[in-house]
Amino acid sequence: MSLSADIDVRPITEAEFPDWLRAVNTGFLREPTPTEAELEARRIQFEPGRYLGAFDGGRCVATYLSFAQEVTAVGGAPVQADAVSGVTVTATHRRRGLLTRMMSRDLAEAKERGDVVATLIAAEYPIYGRYGFGAATTSTEWTVETLRTGLDPRWSGPSDGARVDIVDAEEVRKFGPELHDRFRRATPGAVSRRDWWWQVNTGALRFHPKWTEPFFAAYRAADGTLEGLVAYEVEDCWGDGKQQPQDTAIVRGLIATTPAAERALWYHLASIDWVTRVKSGPRAPDDLLPHLLPDPRAARITSQADWLWVRILDVVRALEARTYEGSGSLVLEVNDPAGFTGGRYRLEASPQGVSCVPTKDNAELSLEVTELARLWLGDESAARLAALGLVREERAGAAMVADALLRTSRRPWCPDMF
Repeated sequence: MSLSADIDVRPITEAEFPDWLRAVNTGFLREPTPTEAELEARRIQFEPGRYLGAFDGGRCVATYLSFAQEVTAVGGAPVQADAVSGVTVTATHRRRGLLTRMMSRDLAEAKERGDVVATLIAAEYPIYGRYGFGAATTSTEWTVETLRTGLDPRWSGPSDGARVDIVDAEEVRKFGPELHDRFRRATPGAVSRRDWWWQVNTGALRFHPKWTEPFFAAYRAADGTLEGLVAYEVEDCWGDGKQQPQDTAIVRGLIATTPAAERALWYHLASIDWVTRVKSGPRAPDDLLPHLLPDPRAARITSQADWLWVRILDVVRALEARTYEGSGSLVLEVNDPAGFTGGRYRLEASPQGVSCVPTKDNAELSLEVTELARLWLGDESAARLAALGLVREERAGAAMVADALLRTSRRPWCPDMF
């Protein structure tokens, strides 16, 4: 067995990309050998220096990649992020510190570049807290029984001059990016999408053998403004002696910039002939969906879990990037074992502005950088974390002050997997 010190961890070359991708597929328990279509499609993303591999005797046994991303802070500011993906360690090389070596290298480079945070979607919960990441958003999925919704069965579209139209993939590639930019800038926790995302999700790049073309429906307000888009597929349930189909519409993604657009797109999905069930796909935990229906009990939660994880790399810039609904002052003692951004900071915030500066004043609330990440987007409660023993009040009532400053009226949401 090779020792960790004998394993070479370094950026891969373009020539090593096929071996690296094979290791990714192996780590994610997919068919190991990539197809030519997969190689061609994924090679488009390749960025020298940001794809790391661990090599044992010439074979790639661990993988890691990062790319530039923006994540929306509370209030709408885009924050420069180091998005982490493609993390695997082959089963034969676990517990040798390979992930730690790759993660430490990448986060140090992200800090040097000036990234404010790092982000990822965690396949397993216990791993990433060790590196300062905290679960910052939650994702919830609903299943809607359309016959129970109480909607008018004759509904065929908005009655105020707005429209819901079926559109094709080529149209989506043209107008989708601009619509998404408007959506994400109004949604704390949402992240930017690269052109590659649009190519893959509209079928311009096809490398997955089970990929099927979805239906797309767009919502336009009465004045013609595009305000919403949904992509969905339909699972055919004809057969088994049924007198008529009982199909399921499975939402691949729904974004809307107004409540009217959101309402109309859900009504569209729930009113499609033969569709008796709608699976929402990942949504915000306080999504409007259930209460858009006359009978909210027609929608039941089928899954709920943590989603976007954040690692704060610069406390000052992260806290100053967001807005605050309340006013107050709080001295935070942030512990960062990796040494990127620990220290004591005074946060002065109000709806009019914010200041976060290093201070020698006595700390009022002490916490790990992991827990600060959970609080940053406004979804977690400092009082709850204090009850769990994950933050410590150095002054009585400090957790309540933190909640008054940091928590938001709507919960953050990241609709994307990356």
